[in-house]
Amino acid sequence: MATKSKPRVFVDADVIFAGSASPSEHSASLVTLRMGEITLIDAVTSRQAVVEAERNLAAKIPDAVTTLRLLIERSLRVVPDPSRQDVAACGAIADPKDLPILVAAIRERCQWLVTFNVDDFVPGHPDVTVLRPGAFVRRVRAVLTHMDRTG
Repeated sequence: MATKSKPRVFVDADVIFAGSASPSEHSASLVTLRMGEITLIDAVTSRQAVVEAERNLAAKIPDAVTTLRLLIERSLRVVPDPSRQDVAACGAIADPKDLPILVAAIRERCQWLVTFNVDDFVPGHPDVTVLRPGAFVRRVRAVLTHMDRTG
């Protein structure tokens, strides 16, 4: 019997921030990170996203930085940022400040990029679906529900 590989999901800095600062275990951002922690998905992020999330959290909610670091360690595979040449080669497929995130997602063969800033990734890339955390969680639930009915 053939097994499918786990979905590979790129997690943007704003989702890492929101998951780390969440007062609820049920927030879509934290649920996305927890899916990575329990290995339901292959959750990937880049150094750029980690640095941005940590910098913003330290400035706004410093008490949550320890939680952020634990979530990153347990939930995410942190990959190097793409080179400037790789980013430049992709052209204008995303907002210039977010283009390295999309290029990293493409390079890591992520099917999804989870972010609150979906408009920053337009026109995007045909191999990467950009979704907000809530939409991503709903999609995973639908797939799991379908598997339960067929398996």
